[in-house]
Amino acid sequence: MSTLSVRLPESMHKKIRELASKEGISMNQLINSAVSEKLSALMTVKYLEERGKLGSRKDFERILSKVPDQEPEERDKL
Repeated sequence: MSTLSVRLPESMHKKIRELASKEGISMNQLINSAVSEKLSALMTVKYLEERGKLGSRKDFERILSKVPDQEPEERDKL
């Protein structure tokens, strides 16, 4: 495991301390969790962009043409 020094505005440091205390975890755990969530979101976007490039409009329309053209069930209507 590595150590990282980060400069934070005092107001952010205070808010992190308060939130960590409220959640019953350390500031380190809260920061690790927040960074993990952000990385996951950014990596998901990249993954979806890459997967999207592999698709083809022709295949999409071919598959979509197999779906029956009918009204949705009552519980599925908007």
